[in-house]
Amino acid sequence: MAAQMTDAHRRFLQVLMSHGIMEGSEARKLHKCCCEIHKVYYAHDKLDDFISTINSHLQPLFMQIRKGMSEDDGRAHYALVNLAETEITKMASDYTENELELFRKTMDLIILSENGFASSTDILNLADQLKTKKMKKKEAEQVLKVFVEDKWLSERNGEYTLHTRCIIEMEQYILSNYQDAARKCNICHSLAIQSQVCDSCGIGMHLPCVRKYFRAQAEPRCPQCNDFWSSDIPGTKQ
Repeated sequence: MAAQMTDAHRRFLQVLMSHGIMEGSEARKLHKCCCEIHKVYYAHDKLDDFISTINSHLQPLFMQIRKGMSEDDGRAHYALVNLAETEITKMASDYTENELELFRKTMDLIILSENGFASSTDILNLADQLKTKKMKKKEAEQVLKVFVEDKWLSERNGEYTLHTRCIIEMEQYILSNYQDAARKCNICHSLAIQSQVCDSCGIGMHLPCVRKYFRAQAEPRCPQCNDFWSSDIPGTKQ
């Protein structure tokens, strides 16, 4: 039998819904705040149990709070995911057909790239090749800005990658639609877009997972095949 939803659970869900995604430390603060306001039992290490209770009540609504990781710094994030629709179609109510096509093409570039990024130049060059309706570059720039604001894409120095929210929401879609290119991290087993790959056996690891895994090793060796890890370890001086 599912644990009872309290007003603390409802408040937590409401705030998360308004944010769409929340960093782990913010979610922990919110958990404490909701429990204190509604005078229900609070334990600092029980956030995942608290969320499990919410998820058991969201199940009939085909929704779920999922935990994921930022590929930049390895921090945990929580996002509310709609399971009833395929991930791209759930964007359809917010964007026009040619905007969705631009997003799909951007996703292709990012996932099929070696480093998990696509340059703004490459993306904007696609704007006048759209099958639905061609887009002027100025218009495409504006659309990309909206994708960043809506947390589907992240942008850094003119390079775009998938936002943490997008990876959490679209993991299953990406794994089934990009079977030859998409891979799971060998360490945390979640989808890895920005990753390093073993030259010998081809396994991939998130950059924060690479940093953590090799931290204590004098000579970095692949966790799968034990061959020397030839990529530079992020955060270490070579």
